[in-house]
Amino acid sequence: MTTVTPRFHCPLPLAEGAEIALPDAAAHHAARVLRLAAGDAVTLFSGDDGEFAARILRIEPRGVHVQIGAAHAADRESPLAVTLVQGLAAADRMDYAIQKAVELGVQSIQPVTMARSVARLDEVRAAKRALHWRQITIAACEQCGRNQLPRLHPLVGFDAWLGASSEAPLRLLLAPDGDVTLGSLGAVPDGPVEILVGPEGGLTPEETSAALRRGFRAVRLGPRILRTDTAGPAVLAALNAQWGDWR
Repeated sequence: MTTVTPRFHCPLPLAEGAEIALPDAAAHHAARVLRLAAGDAVTLFSGDDGEFAARILRIEPRGVHVQIGAAHAADRESPLAVTLVQGLAAADRMDYAIQKAVELGVQSIQPVTMARSVARLDEVRAAKRALHWRQITIAACEQCGRNQLPRLHPLVGFDAWLGASSEAPLRLLLAPDGDVTLGSLGAVPDGPVEILVGPEGGLTPEETSAALRRGFRAVRLGPRILRTDTAGPAVLAALNAQWGDWR
């Protein structure tokens, strides 16, 4: 059986031959969760590009020290530049949608508060939730092998987000009664793609109309209605199969 080398996000300057202490979160995971020991191999990535082989030198009560080895230019990013515009949902559903979107190669995630969002976050709670979502993206990248962290945009209201400019030539609104299917979209888009997913109760008719006026196309995903945390990852998987690196 092939042993998977543990991967840790390490947002520090990484260079071959250097000795560094892992950040607190990575050190805790290595020593307390995975129970690694001196001599064990690990992989480090800073979140920008590439990764480094490394080996644990010593584990102390207040830190885990590693020796950095050779660099590897491993590119595991999707060729599709997809932004998931996710309607703010309950905590566990948002966590799942973000985690799976990262695993499936999403380039950026835009959380949006919508009329039917059950969750309502003030400025303080939104800041705490943003830190939590960032940790989810980091953990997902560690697990799936990505070396670049997707961009996580600040939570905004629907009207403010929709009123901002967009460079995406293909904007998809997921709707059970949409007039097109993913298979009918044609050739690979020449530029970014935006996927708009409503919260638990979906978009209101007013939000749907506003999005269509801004260039979104209503897409249906077959005869079954998917939950908000399933819809975005499902479309990302389909786009990977249709246009991306699953072909």
